[in-house]
Amino acid sequence: MSDRRVAAMLVRDCGEDLVDVRSHGLHVDGRKRDAAGAWAHVRQGVLTRLLHAQSVLPVGVALLFIEGFRPPALQKQYFESYSAKLARANPLWPPAELRTAASRFLSPPEIAPHSAGAAVDVTLVDHQGSELDMGTRVNASPEESDGACYTDAPNLNVRARTNRATLGSALSTAGLINYGTEWWHWSFGDRYWALHTQQQAALYGPVDLP
Repeated sequence: MSDRRVAAMLVRDCGEDLVDVRSHGLHVDGRKRDAAGAWAHVRQGVLTRLLHAQSVLPVGVALLFIEGFRPPALQKQYFESYSAKLARANPLWPPAELRTAASRFLSPPEIAPHSAGAAVDVTLVDHQGSELDMGTRVNASPEESDGACYTDAPNLNVRARTNRATLGSALSTAGLINYGTEWWHWSFGDRYWALHTQQQAALYGPVDLP
């Protein structure tokens, strides 16, 4: 997300509402729950594509929705906290290097897909609701996971690699794209999506919960 081409993408917000995914039949996890219910919202176009992805998964496997919309103020808090952690661990890094490193794991607030209602953090569960082996936990940092959080990380067992491929196939078929440093992060309509799908502009910009 530190790529200047992402920040340079135009945004022509189409005005779609944020919608609550909890009333649409998806499995929704509460670990990111907040008082306002922001975490359970995405833009309508994102929800439509999640439901399509759900429909093409193998029998006995389902999406588990973990987090969608993240208010801009919360994104800023996350980004600054992670940047400070990296700065403590790497005191000789200049500010530009710190920002680039932080942006591999957390989007800068002004371009964050989550703050546009365009991104989702998801994983897979079996018919009993147990999470499948994906190689790392959701939201594992590069430092914690020794890089295994990267979607195409080489240090994965066969089962985790197969499960990631199943998740990726369903979401890609539905029109979402993955952020390669986080196997769980998928988006549609944001600046990153616009750049990688060669669109003229993003469909969604930062928004506030009604």
